[in-house]
Amino acid sequence: MTSFLKIKPLQRADIPRITMWSRVEGFAPGAGDVGIYRHTDRQGLWVGWIGNQPIGCIAGVRYNASYGFIGLFLVIPEQRGQGYGVELWKHALNHLEDLSCIGLEAALDRIDDYAGWGFSPSSSTTRWQYIGDGELLEVDNDLGTDLEGLKLLEGKSIPSRAVQAYDALREPSPRPHFLSDWLYHPAGNVLALVDGNGSCHGFGRIRPCLLIDGEGWRIGPLLADNQQLAELLLRQLVKRHPGVVLFDSPGSNQSADPLLRKLGFNPVSQTMRMYRGEQPPISMKEVYGLACLELG
Repeated sequence: MTSFLKIKPLQRADIPRITMWSRVEGFAPGAGDVGIYRHTDRQGLWVGWIGNQPIGCIAGVRYNASYGFIGLFLVIPEQRGQGYGVELWKHALNHLEDLSCIGLEAALDRIDDYAGWGFSPSSSTTRWQYIGDGELLEVDNDLGTDLEGLKLLEGKSIPSRAVQAYDALREPSPRPHFLSDWLYHPAGNVLALVDGNGSCHGFGRIRPCLLIDGEGWRIGPLLADNQQLAELLLRQLVKRHPGVVLFDSPGSNQSADPLLRKLGFNPVSQTMRMYRGEQPPISMKEVYGLACLELG
């Protein structure tokens, strides 16, 4: 049977539509997110078309010669059940076929489907939510000792090479291009902890996002040497940002769950990180918050 689906590279003009689809699906896209995805791998984002109607999208982004990630995968409700999603999926998978590892975030009811394509569960990812007035819960905690010799820098005063070096040792793949776009996008705010030698000991970003029924904030990535520094960054990022704040934490960091509960965050959903191929041998114990579920 001949398919009427045409799969085309995502264009700049498609970004508002894809962003709205993501909002309706509950992905809570951040301001500028889809544009950054496109810039990360211009060959790795596609839109499916039936005639002159766009009906779905997917990302299959190559971070380097060995690692890629699939996300931003959806078909509009009225076109589901006709095999278009499978065609988009195969297109993205073929784009990454030569890589030794491919990652994705799976909805819990899709784990078995992805397992059929050779993906294995790695660890759960929890989405947390905090609703407040721009301040986190006050708790008894002495952060002073861990802050000795560290400066909290903001925005353009942050040394980008130090942050990229810090990130590269704590993520499945170095991602300097993505990280540069992510941290220096004008929407939101970025903070980093830097010592007197210019070395980074933690950083994070908060950005505005689109909820199904309003607007809010998303924090990510958030990386830190330890739980105390992660708490400091969280508190400073939430400041002056009242309303709904979302945060995606990897289950492989055992310190993230108790920290977020202590500060008043509540779990609202879960996904499963899955990999096909050789999982990157990287510790996630200093990764408290993911940049986004769509690109890992």
